[in-house]
Amino acid sequence: MSNDLLTAHLLDVDGKSAGEVHLPQVFQTSLRLDIIQRAAIAQQSHAFQPQGRNLMAGKRTTAEGFGVGRGISRVPRIGGHGPLSGTAAFAPGTVSGRMAFPPVASKKIAKRINQKERRLALKSAIAATASDQVVRSRGHKFLEDRTLPLVVSNEVENLSKSSDAKRFLTSIGVWDDILRVRKSKRIKSGVRVHAVGPLVVVGDDKNARKALRNFEGVDVIRARDLSVEALAPGTHPGRLTIWSESAIKTVAERKW
Repeated sequence: MSNDLLTAHLLDVDGKSAGEVHLPQVFQTSLRLDIIQRAAIAQQSHAFQPQGRNLMAGKRTTAEGFGVGRGISRVPRIGGHGPLSGTAAFAPGTVSGRMAFPPVASKKIAKRINQKERRLALKSAIAATASDQVVRSRGHKFLEDRTLPLVVSNEVENLSKSSDAKRFLTSIGVWDDILRVRKSKRIKSGVRVHAVGPLVVVGDDKNARKALRNFEGVDVIRARDLSVEALAPGTHPGRLTIWSESAIKTVAERKW
């Protein structure tokens, strides 16, 4: 990519050069890791589920304080003459006791961010997809001779079969990144997880999502639905992104 001319190589679905495409000014935005992190966390917080505790949790006991003069601590203890007599209960720090400061469902967990900061974060995340150094430092793999950003013709939006999608990903030089995601699959806390793969940004999602859904780590998103979390998963910018020609046009026409 040339920063002076703001142009990028245009590829067809076979990975061959199809000319050049002019890039919008947003691709020259400086990288702001702090703003991207704030915006990504704010977006993630809207998916958090409020949680609280039963008001009687740890309090279902007959324990009472024995008072002073016995040479023992004054925590509530179970009375009587049973096997649990004298066992500390109810107080925080005791077995099955209540929590000192339990979470409450009324807590405001959704974080907010200024509109200008959110826009700057999105612009910065978009610009990061055009930096070879930032994308490779995130762990993505693609051909050395490919210059970023990867812009392809609108034919990618008409792909409808996984076999065609595989040929497309191979021809543009990002198939190694798909293999990297496959090798990263593992079980974590009983759930299968894997690394994040390429992001395909299209102007109109005709069949691309259907063709690419079988490849782990690959996501398809419309340009008008772009978010910081999609471009910078886990608050880390530089996701390997494949732009369609119409997606670039949509970004250029957007009012920033």
